[in-house]
Amino acid sequence: MITPTLCRAARVLLGWKQDDLAERSDVGLSAIRQFEGGKTTSPHRTTLKALQATFEDAGIEFLTRDGKPVGLQFRDGRG
Repeated sequence: MITPTLCRAARVLLGWKQDDLAERSDVGLSAIRQFEGGKTTSPHRTTLKALQATFEDAGIEFLTRDGKPVGLQFRDGRG
């Protein structure tokens, strides 16, 4: 599942602002700000899934090790 750090990194890799992510994911801007800022102690699972799916649809692949998120890259090897 996506982490705040990976969310910020994916946005930067894609050149998106928080507003862009909110529009593309149908997740509220305030929810994204709180999540990325670490101000949400338990974000809704549906919110996390929506954010991750939005990034994956844009070509981001999330890397895991032992089931834990560790990084990301473009799926097609660019970047």
